[in-house]
Amino acid sequence: MNIQVLKNIFQRNDNAARENRELLDSTGVTCINLLGGAGAGKTALLEAVIPTLTDSLRVAVLEGDLATTKDAARIDALGVPVVQLLTDGGCHLTATLVQQGLQRLPLDQVDLLFIENVGNPICPANFDLGEHLRISVLSVTEGDDKPAKYPLLFKDVPLIVLTKCDLQPLTDFDFDTVTRDLRRISPEADILQTQARKGIGIDSLSTWLRTRKLRGSPYPVGGRQHEG
Repeated sequence: MNIQVLKNIFQRNDNAARENRELLDSTGVTCINLLGGAGAGKTALLEAVIPTLTDSLRVAVLEGDLATTKDAARIDALGVPVVQLLTDGGCHLTATLVQQGLQRLPLDQVDLLFIENVGNPICPANFDLGEHLRISVLSVTEGDDKPAKYPLLFKDVPLIVLTKCDLQPLTDFDFDTVTRDLRRISPEADILQTQARKGIGIDSLSTWLRTRKLRGSPYPVGGRQHEG
């Protein structure tokens, strides 16, 4: 007799994500999953915006990476709680790994939690971590074809941040092409241009984070974004 057993590979992750979200809700923490490819500028963006928030918000970071604690060290220098989550070569964070990280944060002393996901435009978009919303990051150095190639990364997010915009003259990146593609994929998203190293666009990002009604984001969480 040949018995075939099929299991939903997302089930364990989605269960942990639900538990994470319940914990965050119970402690009043708003959680943002920051997504983008390797080199998109996610860490630099956090380095620039976190100091503009800490006068009134208690911020913490879960820093995802395949190996090393280099990015976590950069965040630690800002004086906010940070936990490094290492995937040991895995291409994305999982809700169970985030769950372990949450246990090491003083959630009763946190208002806003950023999860910086592994630099990858594909896999992280498939996994709910228990966040309340996602912000997608795209660098002009990655090319203006990325939204069309990796639509799930940008689908139904409330904010898309374009980074390293000062380098656009050195590339073939076309803002009109990207905007058109992003509007098709995520028509309600805000699109913000930034130059993190020069502080350009950071005040607008800070204002967005402060004033946005984070709960009730249009992003559909709970495992409904899986793409096979």
